[in-house]
Amino acid sequence: MSKFKRYKLVIFVPLSHLEKVRRVVCNAGAGRIGNYDHCTFHTVGTGTFRPLKEAKPFKGKPQSVNRVKEARLETVVAANKLKAIIKALKEVHPYEEIAYDLIPLAKI
Repeated sequence: MSKFKRYKLVIFVPLSHLEKVRRVVCNAGAGRIGNYDHCTFHTVGTGTFRPLKEAKPFKGKPQSVNRVKEARLETVVAANKLKAIIKALKEVHPYEEIAYDLIPLAKI
């Protein structure tokens, strides 16, 4: 078990899959803050990537720089739910390589 009790999970997801990813990670236990659950925040931006010749991209053309409208979805995750939430995320996220950050949160 981690020494940190909570993490901020940041997921980059195409807009077409935002609600599905949000629902699945929250149903797996993400987004719990006190007496509230399903707490998330998202902003919209543009992701860029260039699939190499071995890649099988969900969107975009291989060996070209591609731009995709994405959401940056943020939520909190308890350490004891982390493995289940990441497993659920990987089951529904459409990208071959999922871009996500896991940031430990200090207790003050």
